[in-house]
Amino acid sequence: MKPNATLFLSHPSCQLHDMGFDHPESPSRLLAIEQLVKQTDWGDSLSFVDAPKVGVDWLKRIHPRHHVEAIMSLSPGEGFAEIDADTRMNPHSFDAALHAVGAAIHATDEVIAGRAKNAFCSVRPPGHHAESSLSMGFCLFNSVALAAERALVSGMKRVAILDFDVHHGNGTVEIFQDRPEVLVCSSFQYPFYPGRYDRIDRPNINLTPLNAGCDGATFRAAVEPRWTQAILQHQPEIILVSAGFDAHIDDPLGGLNLLDNDFLYISQLINELAKHTANGRIVSLLEGGYNLDALARSVVQHLHALTA
Repeated sequence: MKPNATLFLSHPSCQLHDMGFDHPESPSRLLAIEQLVKQTDWGDSLSFVDAPKVGVDWLKRIHPRHHVEAIMSLSPGEGFAEIDADTRMNPHSFDAALHAVGAAIHATDEVIAGRAKNAFCSVRPPGHHAESSLSMGFCLFNSVALAAERALVSGMKRVAILDFDVHHGNGTVEIFQDRPEVLVCSSFQYPFYPGRYDRIDRPNINLTPLNAGCDGATFRAAVEPRWTQAILQHQPEIILVSAGFDAHIDDPLGGLNLLDNDFLYISQLINELAKHTANGRIVSLLEGGYNLDALARSVVQHLHALTA
């Protein structure tokens, strides 16, 4: 692996997590991404890495012990255990979540150490809806929040999290609302699911609500000045990304009208901001995106920006 390579982290266990027939957050998401990414010529700019499993104790840096133990106790020996109307666990879900968080932690370590240029974690379950003591919205544990905590423990003084999922990253905002060392910028359709922490007013929380039907031009005009100003003021030493691709016009769960090249644009913007303030350090984590073709194409656009 070359230090100027982008890491692509995943693990087979992330495809064993399954929430049932016809659930949109399915193992097919990672398969679609992997197939198209491996069909694309990256030269030596992309390095594939198996995500390690994080230790359970690390989860407790963000999530209280009682919550972690409650989720562990729900893990079924067979069939499904329901967390909420949208979120279930099967016998492999907890293990998949440990690999998803492990990918975020390992990627953060590698990027901070300079052993990788940046990283993308193609993992599931996603994480940005998970609040400190509440698993919800397809999410068990908040991987991006745990990665931010890892960066801070590693000596970083200021961290930024940028979230462009169609759904607001309520969990990330809830966790960091009173921690000014972490800037959270979230663009999302409004009003829309989950309807939590989407009107909060804090100096380190930068929210960009978007009306249903918002197209790429409107998205760019709304996000670029707000995120640029926030990042330049905060001066993060690393930028973490909740990369949700469900704002795509073809996505069945969202009402925004972004196209493939809008995800290239936002990824290029993040890359430029990271070069200005964070020595190019970026760790990106897969969140939403439920039309398989649109998801895979959009991830490839995201990776084109990261590997440039």
